[in-house]
Amino acid sequence: MKVNAQTVNFNADGNLISFVQNRLNKLDQYYNKVISSDVFLKVEKTSAKENKIVEIKVYVPKNEFIVKKQCKSFEEAIDTACDALKRQLVKRKEKLKANA
Repeated sequence: MKVNAQTVNFNADGNLISFVQNRLNKLDQYYNKVISSDVFLKVEKTSAKENKIVEIKVYVPKNEFIVKKQCKSFEEAIDTACDALKRQLVKRKEKLKANA
């Protein structure tokens, strides 16, 4: 799957980008028609500890799924966002099976 990662208000290191790539590649197990995804990693300029925001858009034929999570670390936010995407993709796959 093609992953476009963009960072806002900071520069991401290679480990974070590869972590994002690996987590999103696992989504292919649940729905194999994923075309590509856009990942936006943002740091809010606030005093709150949960200032890391991850927004993921996953493109599938005739649809797209968008998940936005805010956590203390990017890894935690990516994990929770991928879990939410997994549920959405499984739901879509089951819906397509029921209609077929």
